[in-house]
Amino acid sequence: MTQAEIATVFVPLMSVVTSPRFTLWCGRGLSGAVIGFMLLDGLMKLPPFPVVTEAMGQLGFFATPELARGLGLLGLLCTALYAWPRTAVLGAILLTGYFGGAMATHLRAGSPLFTHVLFGFYLGVMVWGGLFLRDPRLRTLLSFNGK
Repeated sequence: MTQAEIATVFVPLMSVVTSPRFTLWCGRGLSGAVIGFMLLDGLMKLPPFPVVTEAMGQLGFFATPELARGLGLLGLLCTALYAWPRTAVLGAILLTGYFGGAMATHLRAGSPLFTHVLFGFYLGVMVWGGLFLRDPRLRTLLSFNGK
């Protein structure tokens, strides 16, 4: 392929990928996936289901319903702050700490690295990536090209 042929294929594609609308919707998709996961996680801890208290016991926590409810409410609060645009940065900071605690717990318990220990890292990357893509103020603050 010549450069002219490559340009005719990739220039229209790049204009779609770099458009503000595409960026916004990619950010909303990433953020929505994290919010959905955290809602499921938090709501599972509120009743709490037996699988939740059993897993907490295996990780070295006191397997009490009160602790499970407290963790569920904390996760839901952080998620609500992240979902609300005005407090999204605070929510992202709090979720990062929440995920860091989960990573430390799995590390101490000897859980598998890539599936359990680093899962909080993966979610943290999605939190900050989604916020970066959907918030132009954050993109300006963390600009890589000096503009």
